[in-house]
Amino acid sequence: MQLTLDVQRDIKRFLAIGGVSLALVISNSGLANAAPAPNSDGDRDGLTYKQEVKVTDTNPRLADTDEDDIKDGNEDVDEDGVDNTDELKLGTKLGDEDSDDDGIEDGDEDKDSDDIENEDEDDDAASADQCAPKVEDDADEDSDDDDVDDEDENDFGEGEDSDSDGVEDDEDDDDDNDGTDDEEDVDSDDDGIEDGDEDDDSNGTPDGDEDDDDEDDDCDDDGIENDEDDDDGDDTDD
Repeated sequence: MQLTLDVQRDIKRFLAIGGVSLALVISNSGLANAAPAPNSDGDRDGLTYKQEVKVTDTNPRLADTDEDDIKDGNEDVDEDGVDNTDELKLGTKLGDEDSDDDGIEDGDEDKDSDDIENEDEDDDAASADQCAPKVEDDADEDSDDDDVDDEDENDFGEGEDSDSDGVEDDEDDDDDNDGTDDEEDVDSDDDGIEDGDEDDDSNGTPDGDEDDDDEDDDCDDDGIENDEDDDDGDDTDD
């Protein structure tokens, strides 16, 4: 059956409108998938698109890529005791634990020469306040639950060499040479006493009470210190 002139016009008009709509959809899709500007911080985690893609290997569209309640900017990608955004402030490298290659980790340096190590200044930053909801930074983690932060495990043992390997304990990542790094070893010198209960400087205060005080706070005021509390009131289950 031959279509009338009016019907033919309607079909052409419909096809034209459909083509324009399809072009708009394709165009908008392209814009949505376009890479953000290198120096933009779309997820507001303190890191630029370029830093997340090239250095930290985190998702530039998610503020907390691994969903551990620590923003990507507050993680410590090179495990030097200084979180990512604080490294940017100090001018040290995010992906290098010893930015100036002098044999001293960035966290143990004193960038501003104020007699306070970089990692200790990191502990005093707002991002390290364990009682503040969802801001605790990765540099304050205690992997082996021995009451000594990972970053502080090598702050103790100067002049001691538990495994007689020629490397003093404060410079040795595995004090007792048992194949487990100190930050994963509750008794790193293998003397039967947990690291947090040791008193390295013999001043009457256990080492676990001399490092980051946040572990010894009581965020929810329930009479149980954070390091012993399964729910310390910081909005996350420990």
